Amino acid sequence: MVKQTEKEGSLMSQPYYRPTFIQIDLQAIKTNIKHLKEILPESTKIMAVVKANAYGHGAIEVANAALQAGATQLAVATPEEALQLRDAGIIADILVLGASPISFLHIAAERNITLTAYSFEWLFATRHFTKPFKTHIKIDSGMGRIGIVQEEELQAALAFIKERDWIEITGVYTHFSTADEEDEHHLKKQIAVFERMLHLFEQRPAIVHTSNSAATLRISDQHWDAVRFGISMYGIAPSPWMEENLPFPLISALSLHTEVVHVKRVKKGATIGYGATYTATSDEWIATLPIGYADGFLRKLHNQFVLIKGKRMPIVGKICMDQCMIRLDEQVNIGEKVVLLGKQMNEEIRIEEWANALQTIPYEICCTFSNRLPRLYSK
Repeated sequence: MVKQTEKEGSLMSQPYYRPTFIQIDLQAIKTNIKHLKEILPESTKIMAVVKANAYGHGAIEVANAALQAGATQLAVATPEEALQLRDAGIIADILVLGASPISFLHIAAERNITLTAYSFEWLFATRHFTKPFKTHIKIDSGMGRIGIVQEEELQAALAFIKERDWIEITGVYTHFSTADEEDEHHLKKQIAVFERMLHLFEQRPAIVHTSNSAATLRISDQHWDAVRFGISMYGIAPSPWMEENLPFPLISALSLHTEVVHVKRVKKGATIGYGATYTATSDEWIATLPIGYADGFLRKLHNQFVLIKGKRMPIVGKICMDQCMIRLDEQVNIGEKVVLLGKQMNEEIRIEEWANALQTIPYEICCTFSNRLPRLYSK
């Protein structure tokens, strides 16, 4: 059956035939932002983090929804991600959080993209560029990734910028590595380091931001001028501990759907899938679903469940590249709706279940879904 994906009221021209897709609830994203605004000071802005294709949700669609809901700025990880948003007609401020090559500087200046200055060496490499450009200085307060660590390096960077009035410092920030954990020891150390470095600025930049989703939702004195709303904008708690300590309930935006494409009755003793790892213990109904590890439905999820008619049905055998098999409790029709993530009737499969099974975090799962899965958007 030919289908088209709905995108904010319009239809994509590219049809798809396989009944497997990701549904993105844009209203859920807007509601999560709305609830955040209610607990933030009126002067604190929301920077919507839409890196990695908006954590697999679709960067352009999510960015537009976030801005409509009250976010005023966007954050991405790479120059290419920033250009994707600009090419889509988005004019809001965009900050590239990752390291940008100097070769991108002239494009960033032309297209009003703010870059991260993460070392004196990076700034020094801009010395021959005299066109005005914007930058946020990144302080490494204890994450150990990119950023200025020593006070002497920051002082040298600020002196370098002071002599070049075409370099505009519009912000300064850091990133907390343990904000989603109950133990606050390392978090407090990072806060102290950042605040000490902040005192080295003769004039505080217009936008100071330290809080990721976890810090935003738990530490009111770190809201500063803006907060970076990432994973929780999509309705996912930063950690299991944080999920029990949220100031408001989060609404998940992503669900994963497919349909039954084949049903068969197998005899007791029949084997299913590669390696014949599953053996029917009685005569059983087996259904085949058109989704596999090439879509991001990874092989290690072979012991998980899907929802059919509001009931959990187990995956049996190894998940294939493009298909998987499930055991039914009764015969169902071809085309029967299947939910792999999300709600169906009174039952729900949450992304945290997959994360536990894969011994990872929901972030990684969202980013693992391949572009082979169409994203359908509902308001």
